[in-house]
Amino acid sequence: MIPLLIYAAIFIASFVLVRLIAGRMSNPGLSSLKTVTFGDESAVVPDRRASVISIIALLFLWGTFTGSVIVPSFLHMPGPPLGLHTFEHTVQNADGETDTATVTFLLYETQTDEDGNELPTPEAPEVEPGDGFAINDSLVIEAYGSELAQLQNNDLLTRDDGTTIVAVNGQPIAPGERLALDFGNITMSTRGTINISPDQGYQMEPIWLPPPESVLARLIEISTDGFRNYTLVQHLGYSLFRVVVGFSLGALVGIPLGYAMGLSNWARGWFDPIVEFMRPVPPLALIPLVIIWAGIGESGKIVLLFLAALWIMAISARAGVSGVSLSKVHAAYSLGASKAQIMRHVIVPNSLPEIFTGARVAMGVCWGTVVAAELVAAVQGAGMMIMVASRFQNTDIVILGIILIGMIGFGIDILMRWAERLLVPWKGKS
Repeated sequence: MIPLLIYAAIFIASFVLVRLIAGRMSNPGLSSLKTVTFGDESAVVPDRRASVISIIALLFLWGTFTGSVIVPSFLHMPGPPLGLHTFEHTVQNADGETDTATVTFLLYETQTDEDGNELPTPEAPEVEPGDGFAINDSLVIEAYGSELAQLQNNDLLTRDDGTTIVAVNGQPIAPGERLALDFGNITMSTRGTINISPDQGYQMEPIWLPPPESVLARLIEISTDGFRNYTLVQHLGYSLFRVVVGFSLGALVGIPLGYAMGLSNWARGWFDPIVEFMRPVPPLALIPLVIIWAGIGESGKIVLLFLAALWIMAISARAGVSGVSLSKVHAAYSLGASKAQIMRHVIVPNSLPEIFTGARVAMGVCWGTVVAAELVAAVQGAGMMIMVASRFQNTDIVILGIILIGMIGFGIDILMRWAERLLVPWKGKS
């Protein structure tokens, strides 16, 4: 909830600041009076300043909640209270006599060396045993964790002698109760054992969300040394190859099928139940069936991507043909055009914008599907990287894979838009 509130505050502050600066630096003209018409795609264009600020804001939030070096330390969210902490616990023996002992514990964060190997756990702090039958204790607790402390095991009188803990820092405590202290919470179990739970703060534990520099280090490492006997370029190249082949086959079959459904009543009636039945079925639901049909090799993955693209391309081609203005067809007929000429010069050009829109959607679906397909018996690919990394809790590799998948998917969409502007310059024009 807190990250969302901070993000919303950054959004509002950035909007107000940019509008204020832009208003002072620009001279409003007639273009500023332009009204936006709903449904007019050309009327709204992305403000690149907002895009840049949005990316910076996301990186800022990421660094703030992970204690990253890219964000000044005074802007970091509070983390676990690392260092030495103490509290007292009062023990009562069978005769009703009480004695107080001090517990000192070191809250530490796991450190790694230059090679990424985890450093040894630090030693527990040295403490004096104290007087009485309750002996002072010392512990080490890892940050983001807790410790079920057997505080009475080293006392002169143990629980077997009838001793019980009755208070912590002077506050009475009973089995099942919890006390809030300055470093966290103390809970007594039903058997009378003390559980120490230091505060975790608002920072994310690295196993859940590593800082950006850790992900960048993994990118450099995998780019140079590779991952599972394949370089990063090879992993991404295999995924792209599967997507391109599967999408191309889906478009090769889906576009003629869509044209047939848009031009022929019989074809529309024949194929419409199949297309409309398969359209809402997610490609991931077809994975078990595709494995049975085509196996777990490359052919199975390409068949799955083919099915993911087929129905989208068929529907977009059908919509493109059905959306051709009837007046254009009548105008071509009045000029003496044949059916073949109408198909070539009227139907195809006017349906291409819808087909390109469907192609962008199909490429996005295929790119998302190939990652899931590579989770099953793949030895290379972006999805395989994520799957293997998740098994060993390498969260930095998982996040790296997600970022690369998103960037490549965004790049594919940009290329599709560029191709659309180049090949279909008449889109949006009457």
